[in-house]
Amino acid sequence: MQFYILQISADTGINDILGNGATTAKSIAEGWDNQWLNLLQNDSSNNLYGALTKLGVFFAVGTLLFFVMQWLKDVLDSDYSQPISGMIWPFLVVILLTNSGDKSILADLTLGVRNFINSVNQQVIVTVDTNQIYQQALNMSIAEEVAGSFLRPCQSLTGEQQSQCFNKASEKINNLWQGYKDLYGNKTWINRLETKVNQIKYGTGNISENSFNALLGSTFQTTIKNFLISLQYAFQNLMEATMLLIAALGPLAVGGSLLPVAGKPIFAWLTGFISIGIAKISFNIIAVLTAAVIVNGPAQDANADPDLMWFIIFLGILAPILSLVVAAAGGFAVFSAISSMTGWVKDRV
Repeated sequence: MQFYILQISADTGINDILGNGATTAKSIAEGWDNQWLNLLQNDSSNNLYGALTKLGVFFAVGTLLFFVMQWLKDVLDSDYSQPISGMIWPFLVVILLTNSGDKSILADLTLGVRNFINSVNQQVIVTVDTNQIYQQALNMSIAEEVAGSFLRPCQSLTGEQQSQCFNKASEKINNLWQGYKDLYGNKTWINRLETKVNQIKYGTGNISENSFNALLGSTFQTTIKNFLISLQYAFQNLMEATMLLIAALGPLAVGGSLLPVAGKPIFAWLTGFISIGIAKISFNIIAVLTAAVIVNGPAQDANADPDLMWFIIFLGILAPILSLVVAAAGGFAVFSAISSMTGWVKDRV
């Protein structure tokens, strides 16, 4: 799930900002998809994945000696069930590491698992309009800082100079409100902020000094919010990079799976791959549900004046931690299930 925020300067039009933000988010998403294809499909015999596949074959040949020694030991001990069931591993390793044309079967399976995880992720969040809810809550939480960045220079002025400054700032802020309305419609929270700005501009209404200062905000608070938003955006990209790294190490995990040990490296590799997918799905669910609480709650109340700093902190720090905890628990459950299933099959072969 990608997002963008409105970062406005005095010389930039709101339409250009919205368009550039959407284009940037789309290009980043496409960049990860292209990187997966470049690694796993585009002539993988001559790229990084091809080199790792060759290294995986080398590992497989090296561990084959240990496998044969254990296999002969089981035969000599007249324990024929173990040798017969164990013969599946050499065949599995050979099939997965065999190149068919310019790519290996393992590369196709890895890309298929990744696409399956992404499709599940999309199905999980498709029940709600993710872009509308998530980006609306995000923009709602920073709207005051954006408007305050226009009004802040007027704070130190007085008299006619301040009035002129408010008029110029109001023109830019009106473009901001119009941009929000074009995205989300005529929402209550937009009208509420627009009324607050007009009270400051015209000196009408009963707006306290604290409310005035809160709307103007501070450069430090804006910097903190931008940092936290960038932090959760970095987390999402880190999940993509981690999944790609695990995918690249697949041939090594397969090549080491001939070792005569209970915990096969391929099980750990598959568990790690699925765990990162669980982390992605968990983060998106947490983000969307939390955003829905804001959009369906304070955003609809004309009398509410919520401080949504908690939402930015939640997205930037707490949600990534929570999703990783859920992923760790889910990964342990997956690993236990795979190990149990392997034991069950082994006892019946």
